[in-house]
Amino acid sequence: MGYNWSVAIRYWLGVAQRENVRRGVAMGIAQVSNGAREALESMRDSDGIVYYSPKSDFEGEPLKSFTAIGWVADDTVFQPAESPAGGYRPWRRRIEYDPGAVEAPIRPLLPLLDLTRGNPDWGYQLRRGLLEISRHDFEEIRRQMRRPSADDR
Repeated sequence: MGYNWSVAIRYWLGVAQRENVRRGVAMGIAQVSNGAREALESMRDSDGIVYYSPKSDFEGEPLKSFTAIGWVADDTVFQPAESPAGGYRPWRRRIEYDPGAVEAPIRPLLPLLDLTRGNPDWGYQLRRGLLEISRHDFEEIRRQMRRPSADDR
């Protein structure tokens, strides 16, 4: 059963290293801006979210790819019951990730996205960790992340 992407009202771009994104996908959660609550409270049930990973991990190689896509599963912002590391309890949202999505480099999309087209400093705005993007951009990214079918070959 697939998600009806047309029901999303707003679309979000989260920024995190691929290692952190993979951990979040495995847990079915989103965590952005070092676990800040305010950023996650902007999201609503059924909003779309896509993750961009500038690097593979904190000290890793440059990646510059979209690494996960999904939708917000409910209206609850929560903290884990147990502290994962030394008292740090980040805020999170439950996300239903698209299990068929594949990583997609941003380079081919640079001239197509509202976020990047004609903006040589597009990366600067990613420092916020979460930003709203247009439906157009979300759909373009989603198309790039779609696993090719036999009909596409």
